[in-house]
Amino acid sequence: MAKIIPFKAVRPSADKVGLVTCRTYDDYNSAELAAWLSYNPYSFLHVIHPAFANAQKITIDKRFKSVAHKYQDFKDEQILIKEETPVFYLYEIQTKSNVFSGIIAGTSVEDYKNNVIKKHEDTLQFRVELIKDYMKYTDFNAEPVLITYPDSVEINTYISLRKKSKPLYEFATTTKEKHTLWKIDTQSEIDWLENHFEKIPNLYIADGHHRSAAAELLLDENKGTKNENLKSFMSFLIAESNVKIYEFNRIVRDLNGFTKDDFIAKISQYFNIENKNQELWKPKNKYEFGMYLDGSFYALFYKQENIHKSEHFEIENLDAQILYDTILHPLLGLEDLRNDERIDYVSGKQSVSVIKDLIDEGEFKVGFMLYPSDISEIKALADNNLIMPPKSTYIEPKFRSGLVVYEL
Repeated sequence: MAKIIPFKAVRPSADKVGLVTCRTYDDYNSAELAAWLSYNPYSFLHVIHPAFANAQKITIDKRFKSVAHKYQDFKDEQILIKEETPVFYLYEIQTKSNVFSGIIAGTSVEDYKNNVIKKHEDTLQFRVELIKDYMKYTDFNAEPVLITYPDSVEINTYISLRKKSKPLYEFATTTKEKHTLWKIDTQSEIDWLENHFEKIPNLYIADGHHRSAAAELLLDENKGTKNENLKSFMSFLIAESNVKIYEFNRIVRDLNGFTKDDFIAKISQYFNIENKNQELWKPKNKYEFGMYLDGSFYALFYKQENIHKSEHFEIENLDAQILYDTILHPLLGLEDLRNDERIDYVSGKQSVSVIKDLIDEGEFKVGFMLYPSDISEIKALADNNLIMPPKSTYIEPKFRSGLVVYEL
């Protein structure tokens, strides 16, 4: 049974919400970051990236303490205000092509430990420890873990009806998105949501594996704590049918000593290959791969006789794993997909022409386009305690940082 917990959130004052919230820090290039910090004094970027011009010249602990001080300044100035009672929120994000709706709530670290909340990605220990230290010094988290759950008719109906009520916030962003937030603060509604989520046997992490692992590590370091907030982490819970999954395409800097003809001959052992010439071709089905090499696109169709039927076929038949097992590792000599500088990644949200341009410019030699995984593959892996290869999925929605803050 899945447990969700209301919490005393901190959020922007209604008149400043559009100015305060921001994309995740990593989404900004240096020029954008400097512009937002220079011209918008209310941006939450001032909190998560204080004294940005000198940020690289100070130690991590001093930087985190600066974050904590700036956060307190925002509260003292009433830019951020705290709820008087524990609440849930209903949150909707409208993009150009999708509408995402879900519940913002606390989720249980104990559920995470006991695999009620399931994961499908591996984590890097140094990143987990860095996020844990960040939360320890700052005493807050402003980016929830994105969690998906099997569709529930009752919860879906509740969300549809609740969205007809007057929202707490409604604002647009410079990325042409519309964001709407409703506060759920009546005890009857809170009890109803808690009871209905308790009927759901498992939740699945879609995005935020490092944040959830950091919450577990922080609780482990504070065993016996009476601080109930440490026993939960903030999550944005969304029905699995409402999640949008994109692929991560791969671009590689060289052919590891192969000539073009030898490389194509080698991969023909596993794939039927069609030269698409200048057609901007991308996969339309599972077991199909696109390749761009030396000015031409190729369609690669994985040979049926190579499809695994072994005990762990869920991971062996994953398209990202197939590409690694047949080309990236044995032919191109790539082992560590997270850290090898010979490989880079392009989100499936971007056009195939981006990959073409990067390779035509000469920095990269070959690109591979994948078909995106679906939620059933992710759940099958999580249910069998299997881990996807790094950079297998790019999942939406993406949460606005500073919209809702979870204090520890």
